[in-house]
Amino acid sequence: MSRSRTWTAATVSAAALVLGAALPASGEPRTASAPCVTREGVEHVDWTGMWFDHDVVCDNSPSELRLQTYPTSPVVSRLLSTRSWFVCWKTGDPPPGGNNFYYYTQGDVIVDRPGAKGWGYLPGHLLHVDSHPAPGVPKCRWA
Repeated sequence: MSRSRTWTAATVSAAALVLGAALPASGEPRTASAPCVTREGVEHVDWTGMWFDHDVVCDNSPSELRLQTYPTSPVVSRLLSTRSWFVCWKTGDPPPGGNNFYYYTQGDVIVDRPGAKGWGYLPGHLLHVDSHPAPGVPKCRWA
């Protein structure tokens, strides 16, 4: 019985080591693992009343969304999903180790400023695309 538990623990440790080796270090950009997909006819209305008639779904790293496009802007929500929709992009001040692109979406969990309804910007280096701006994602009209 003891031997079985030891073997299971070793197997779990080895699997974690192998899986961990395939993942990038925190904050490092990744290449796209699946292409972005444009969804026409999907409607979103943000907290300001801005209306969007489509979105683009891309792979991403879970992260905090910021109210504005700079690293010290207040965090309004958290994006927990790893494949999310985005309605537009704009440039801003790059976060450490990142680029100056930011993608606008609605987070999964509101953490501050409930009036913003979770809408915020994901730093571009956390979107898993080969180049920026991400294919199909339009520039924000207010950018």
